[in-house]
Amino acid sequence: MKKPLLFIFICQTAIAQSTNSDTLNQMDPATGLKQGYWIVLNSVKKLPNYSMEAKVEEGTFVDSKKMGIWKMFFPNGNIKSEITFTNNKPSGYAKMYYENGKVQEEGNWENNRWVGDYKQYYENGQAIYDFKYTASGKRDGEQTYFHENGQVMMKGVMKDGKESGVWEGYYENGDLREKKSFNDGALDPDNTEIYAPKKPLPPKKEVESKEPPKIADASKEKANAAYKPFDGNGYAKLFFAGARLSKDGEFKNFRLMDGKDYIYNSDGILDRIAVYKAGKYVGDAPIEEKDK
Repeated sequence: MKKPLLFIFICQTAIAQSTNSDTLNQMDPATGLKQGYWIVLNSVKKLPNYSMEAKVEEGTFVDSKKMGIWKMFFPNGNIKSEITFTNNKPSGYAKMYYENGKVQEEGNWENNRWVGDYKQYYENGQAIYDFKYTASGKRDGEQTYFHENGQVMMKGVMKDGKESGVWEGYYENGDLREKKSFNDGALDPDNTEIYAPKKPLPPKKEVESKEPPKIADASKEKANAAYKPFDGNGYAKLFFAGARLSKDGEFKNFRLMDGKDYIYNSDGILDRIAVYKAGKYVGDAPIEEKDK
């Protein structure tokens, strides 16, 4: 299961040159502050994989602060994200897209957390999660996970961020797989039931074989100071600048062999957690509250 798309937004400040239109990219001559609608080209941002003429983002400035909906774009011109800003901070409805134009995730973002209804989608358009969050960013109420074919994978209720009551899991063909009872987030093993499928299961997709991820830039990924100096072998927790977790597990020659690789999108949002066993990619772990 992938998950959430859990997630920190990195606001990008844009300084663009004036265009041919008198209504775009205006600076207040008295204050020097950006005002009105701006279109930012890559000739200013200079991002990799974009042409110099490509549009990177667009939206409205009020006194050089982003306000309202700002759109970011992929190098192919498709919309990458639509994020609502208030006083230069993401606040309100947000929607992220795959490069093929399909919606990747959507919901309301307040105070660096999702609140209210939140959904994340597979690249084929089917939902991965349908979550409910409180105003403080904790999952609460009915929570639903889905298989890639659209069938429900798991559903149950959470209270104040913890599983509660009976959760049901289902096979890809819709048959009941399990029932698990929780009390304040703790599993009750005596009230867990597992069921065999009644109908044939669809064939499983072959798991993609991936080389263990190597530290891309040792200057940007540093080991947790609580552990011994990292020499590329043994257990380590690695972090990007800004304290974002990068990798957590056992390493061999600077390659993650057993553990988790935390993958973020270009907006700084945790996109998925890839799991490796014996140096092979075995699937994705769900993004929990503690991963945000």
